[in-house]
Amino acid sequence: MLRSAAITAGVQRSPNRAMLRAVGFGDGDFDKPIIGIANGYSTITPCNIGLNDLARRAEQSAHSAGAMPQMFGTITVSDGISMGTEGMKYSLVSREVIADSIETACNAQSMDGLLAIGGCDKNMPGAMLAMARMNIPAIFVYGGTIKPGRLGPCDLTVVSAFEAVGQFSGGRIDEAELLAIEKNACPGAGSCGGMFTANTMSSAFEAMGLSLPGSSTMAAEDPEKAESAARSAEVLVRAIEANIRPRDLITREAIENAISVIMAVGGSTNSVLHLLAIARTAEVPLSIDDFETIRQRVPVICDLKPSGRYVTVDLHRAGGIPQVMKLLLDAGLLHGDCGTIEGRTLREVLADVPSEPPAGQDVIRPLSNPLYAKGHLAILKGNLAEEGAVAKISGVKTPVITGPARVFESEESALEAILAGSVGAGDVVVVRYEGPVGGPGMREMLSPTAAIVGQGLGESVALITDGRFSGGSYGMVVGHVAPEAAVGGTIALVEEGDSITVDAHQLLIQLNVDAAELERRRAAWVAPAPRYRTGVLGKYARLVSSSSLGAVTDPV
Repeated sequence: MLRSAAITAGVQRSPNRAMLRAVGFGDGDFDKPIIGIANGYSTITPCNIGLNDLARRAEQSAHSAGAMPQMFGTITVSDGISMGTEGMKYSLVSREVIADSIETACNAQSMDGLLAIGGCDKNMPGAMLAMARMNIPAIFVYGGTIKPGRLGPCDLTVVSAFEAVGQFSGGRIDEAELLAIEKNACPGAGSCGGMFTANTMSSAFEAMGLSLPGSSTMAAEDPEKAESAARSAEVLVRAIEANIRPRDLITREAIENAISVIMAVGGSTNSVLHLLAIARTAEVPLSIDDFETIRQRVPVICDLKPSGRYVTVDLHRAGGIPQVMKLLLDAGLLHGDCGTIEGRTLREVLADVPSEPPAGQDVIRPLSNPLYAKGHLAILKGNLAEEGAVAKISGVKTPVITGPARVFESEESALEAILAGSVGAGDVVVVRYEGPVGGPGMREMLSPTAAIVGQGLGESVALITDGRFSGGSYGMVVGHVAPEAAVGGTIALVEEGDSITVDAHQLLIQLNVDAAELERRRAAWVAPAPRYRTGVLGKYARLVSSSSLGAVTDPV
């Protein structure tokens, strides 16, 4: 029996049916599956501005396939637009709000299935958390990537604009060049175009079988994206009939596949946080150390921004995620028996994909000639991060530094110092009290990291934080330091000028201060008062777990 029978079947549900008739149900529709279409459409951000068209195509297709679609809205925030402001504290919080809103609408209305449509970074993990909680047949439709901007011979992304601020402050470009980059970086609809967080998570969901093959790298404005949305609705109706549920697909092996793909494409540090949260919600055992285990065996084979040369539409033209997965599968680096929402195994999905990347392109390299022999997301531990920290080491020739700490209590104060030129080669910038509890909300440090790169210091200055990094950040960056400063983690005890070592080869993040001195500092440390006591940020700070556990708000 359909779950929706709870609101459509029997004499007692006559009032319920009366209201459903007012929204388009007819006599023959009450025994059809009800599909919720969670539509993240918004004019807040180019990432989501095209989603309404996709939702309408999915709605029409669901009708044609014999279902009754019901569209409802969910929120988005723009990470790029809120970056570097107080508003960025709401970004990770929005992941939970999106999950809560989808769960609320679907369960309150007894929906039989979910088609979630999202674009900006937190839309994907928010939808996936809801899918894992409810465990009703579900599929994700990604809004698609933006096409690159152009300025002369160069491709631009929004990260180009962030880096241009650092270039301007360092005297490397003038105001006219800064304005030209600003005007050309974002030419239309779609999520930020490199292998940043949105494209990373869409790729992960394709690898896990929760979205259609080839759909995660399509451009938002290309016709195939709307066709993919329509086909997704058809596939979801069949999944309801076959009773294929998210927890059938979100297995340990599927998550390992997602991590392998993320390593291969050079994806975002945020994927660590989100996959930990998804696994915990789906009751799949996964720890932060598992990312390091997989990193050791999976090379980076895609030359993608932020540290590489190409953007996601280039990856799509080269074969997209199916081509990447086929190379990994043939090398024994994927679990081919994992299921997909279509009802096929991953091996069956990839059966007709060529075993070699296309000739005449160098976006996807063969495994015999990778960009990096190991994955780019290293899990570091030491007295500065006993629970772990995440380092993104792509684009760094020598991911090792020992230098004096430059300590900042917020992102704003760090950025001000960097732009003023008071951070120099060899320094280790420490930005603390930006964690899940302390921020609250674990802001992304794209503005300071882009300023460091823009000033030509990307190889010689490290930045460590209990906050996060944008998928657009690269250089010697270490985030997700846990325990965070607000709960008394060692990062709270760092003093200006202390020696810090970051060594990605040794997987070490170390405060070079003797144990007795650290104990003296720890005894003197006083927890700061919460920055927010009420509202969504106050509530979040009281509930959220460590970043090493995915920063979830359910009990852990």
